[in-house]
Amino acid sequence: MTLPPAAAGNPLLDPTDRRVPVIPGPCGLVVFGATGDLARRKILPALYDLANRGLLPAGFAITGFARREQSTEDFIRHTHAAVASAARTPFRQRVWEQLAGSIRYVSGDVADPEAYGRLRQAVEAADAAQGTGGNRAFYLSVPPGVFPVVCKHLAASGLAGPGAIGPEPAEGSEGKPWHRVVIEKPFGRDGASAEALDATLGQVFPPEAIFRIDHYLGKETVRNIVVSRFANQLFEPLWNSHYVDHVQITMAENLGVGSRGGYYDGIGATRDVLQNHLLQLLALVAMERPASFGAADLRREKERVLAAVRLDGPVGEAAVRGQYVAGWQGNIAVRGFLEEDGIPDDSRTETYGAVKLAVDTPRWEGTPFYLRTGKRLGRRVTEIAVVLRRPDDGCPPGLDAEYLGANAVVFRIQPDEGMTLRIGAKVPETTLEVRDVTMDFAFGHAFTEALPEAYERLILDVLLGNDPLFPRATEVRESWRVIDQVEQYWASLPDGPEPYEAGTWGPAGAAQLLARDGRVWRRP
Repeated sequence: MTLPPAAAGNPLLDPTDRRVPVIPGPCGLVVFGATGDLARRKILPALYDLANRGLLPAGFAITGFARREQSTEDFIRHTHAAVASAARTPFRQRVWEQLAGSIRYVSGDVADPEAYGRLRQAVEAADAAQGTGGNRAFYLSVPPGVFPVVCKHLAASGLAGPGAIGPEPAEGSEGKPWHRVVIEKPFGRDGASAEALDATLGQVFPPEAIFRIDHYLGKETVRNIVVSRFANQLFEPLWNSHYVDHVQITMAENLGVGSRGGYYDGIGATRDVLQNHLLQLLALVAMERPASFGAADLRREKERVLAAVRLDGPVGEAAVRGQYVAGWQGNIAVRGFLEEDGIPDDSRTETYGAVKLAVDTPRWEGTPFYLRTGKRLGRRVTEIAVVLRRPDDGCPPGLDAEYLGANAVVFRIQPDEGMTLRIGAKVPETTLEVRDVTMDFAFGHAFTEALPEAYERLILDVLLGNDPLFPRATEVRESWRVIDQVEQYWASLPDGPEPYEAGTWGPAGAAQLLARDGRVWRRP
């Protein structure tokens, strides 16, 4: 293999060598909503953890923007408190002091043009002091409704867009500095609003500079799905409808809506989780082998499989919704959804959603995919269960397999991150009785390195411009194509969601969704 010129003298510069972590070039991150809950719990601690792991460049700057009136010193103290309470890695004073020296803060309203003038001054000062070269990413940790306002003012102020103003490229550099934008889900509330959002973002940022954060795709356990499939000869020959009976994808939460009642009402479980997280997981399970693990090839296969997804039957039979009522979570009595703060008494918002989907590709013809998500369920768990068919001719005569279930490959996304292989084995000291047993792989036991937080990986990918798993506009559009049918059907019904008791595993209709096919939901 012929090495690139830079790598010929130094093998560590070979871009195909994965032994050395890749560190972004000089750049800055501007965080809108910097004093909000997401920034405090996830973004700011993740930035410290990246610095602590040596994965941020020496020329790095953080600029916070929020309505709260405070000084940069106040914001540094706020950031220190966030790091102390939520950082994954140990606190090191030297690392903190270096990071704190790169922080600036601007107070203002996202709709105030003058605030963007002050922001521009702060960003340009950071460019000069930290040597960022004008490279910057804008993290919009604000309600989706204000995305258009922020983008308009970023362009008008010269902070981003075709007319953006920045330092002159250094001699020998590759050209103009880059500008990227990061947005959080939901990406619209239906297909039409998602397309309108794309059009707004596209006026300021090119498609490759728009990063849609789905934090589930930053989890190591999710990234392991594709690797496990294609790096192991054990799985790929069985990964088709000849051997797979069905697939179940579950994301269950044992908590209620809590303080998010005002946001959650009108959104619901299907838009909040199923449209993005679960359909993205389906794409990783069902996609064809990519030509490479590069971003373009991975994205191409995800788009193809999402374009082949459809509801498996009439909407009324292929989709179920529910809403939790008062019950018991363990030994604690909990309120129903309609008693939660900020929820009107007549809310028809679903807290549980389940669908039966088909994937119209030769690999998956006749194999249904069952997706479910909900709040106030039996426990907090996210898993993917690939359930195999039973042998056509059953077990050989003489084997007592009355209690033997179907083989299954289970990806445990959270908690207890890892994989489980369920097979049959002989019970000791019996004749030929066969029972289910499991073979387990746990990340915590197999690797000494603690799993990084999803936001660490995702923010690092943004700064690197590496987007293999960030959903692009086509993926979002195909996901809404499926979910819009469900939402429109539910909106036309006179009755609201089916009630289910808190602490259980959902409404009776969800069990019937599988019972019609002679199947049952797994108990995670």
